[in-house]
Amino acid sequence: MKLVFAGTPEVAVPALDALIASGRHEVAAVVTRPDAPAGRGRRLIASPVAQRAEEAGIEALKPVKPRDPEFLERLRQIAPDCCPVVAYGALLPRVALDIPANGWVNLHFSLLPAWRGAAPVQHAVMAGDEITGASTFLIEEGLDSGPVYGTVTEEVRATDTSGDLLTRLAFAGAGLLAATMDGIEDGALKAVPQPADGITLAPKITVEDARVDWAAPALRVDRVVRGCTPAPGAWTTFRGERLKLIHVVPRPERTDLAPGRLVAGKNDVFVGTGSYAVELLWVQAQGKKPMRAADWARGVRIEDGELLGA
Repeated sequence: MKLVFAGTPEVAVPALDALIASGRHEVAAVVTRPDAPAGRGRRLIASPVAQRAEEAGIEALKPVKPRDPEFLERLRQIAPDCCPVVAYGALLPRVALDIPANGWVNLHFSLLPAWRGAAPVQHAVMAGDEITGASTFLIEEGLDSGPVYGTVTEEVRATDTSGDLLTRLAFAGAGLLAATMDGIEDGALKAVPQPADGITLAPKITVEDARVDWAAPALRVDRVVRGCTPAPGAWTTFRGERLKLIHVVPRPERTDLAPGRLVAGKNDVFVGTGSYAVELLWVQAQGKKPMRAADWARGVRIEDGELLGA
């Protein structure tokens, strides 16, 4: 089939690579977000998908909005059979959805209908899910509600951050998306409507969502930190300034600390929660680089009775 691939961030690149390497399909173009300013000089930088397309000699379409007339006309000229999508980042209008004969097929990083929305992996980690996965589905105008072509499952490991899990899903999902394109071309795959039961939503995680509540149980604190790593980053406050929490470990043996209470030893730092303590392993103070929590504690000289999040 002739394909136009839509995607923007690094997590979409494995799927693009899988389609390029498949040998069965022609990736005629990619659709991605416009170049954006980055770095100290705020120089315009192409998205990871656009950079990969350039390396492969593939045309990159970068509409400000996917309803732009020039973009729609170019898409009609290319006349793709299908448009596979991975984390494109913009809402597709009906007029665009109608152009490819086989529609737009999205790779979504959850087992639909669970975790429909922008942050399925983060929500799966924060909710304590033991199993998640990826799904390919035909895009409709509803939120991740279209019929499903296929799924692949993935275990959520006890120490997974959302970044760890998303990396594994990106590669597993790449194979699923390529197989879905094969099945659509062969006529062997038919999309199946999602069940009405089991729908959960995964809206974008805000900075406020990432603030740690020390009155919550230790397992909840751990899940919030892991689910918000690397973005937007879990945080609390210390002496009125924000402190980013990069890695914590629940310590059930420490039940002597009140929520938020800090205790620092020579090589370890503990903080109380609503159940038992967690050990801080890596933190990042405002304006500083990430550092071991014990080094941070020595630098700030924690006083007896000090709290996080006060």
